[in-house]
Amino acid sequence: MRITVAESPAGGATVVKLAGELGVDTAGELAAALEKLLRHPNPTNRIVIDLTLLGFCDSIGLSTFVDAHRRCAASGGYLALAAPSPFMHKLLGVVGLTRQVPAYATVASALAGGEEGRLR
Repeated sequence: MRITVAESPAGGATVVKLAGELGVDTAGELAAALEKLLRHPNPTNRIVIDLTLLGFCDSIGLSTFVDAHRRCAASGGYLALAAPSPFMHKLLGVVGLTRQVPAYATVASALAGGEEGRLR
């Protein structure tokens, strides 16, 4: 799995782009990257995870999203998922994750927040 972090300009959300497969073998990499953002000398607690290139995700990967979302929310921020493939969109809906973690059709709509572009 590849993880790319794009620091946000002027206090916006940080975008974390995932490519490949997120599962038991790679979830630790994502957890470590998110931990680094949350514990950075200038920490960010507003994170958008770009799922465009994520081809697979298992329950361990989904748990990583939930844990990071809770930690961001506890510090006054948020974690949002963005641009899931049709497979990922269906998976997020079937397991009910979009009721816990906001998910958006595009990265731009996730960065804007609100209800426009929000997936259910």
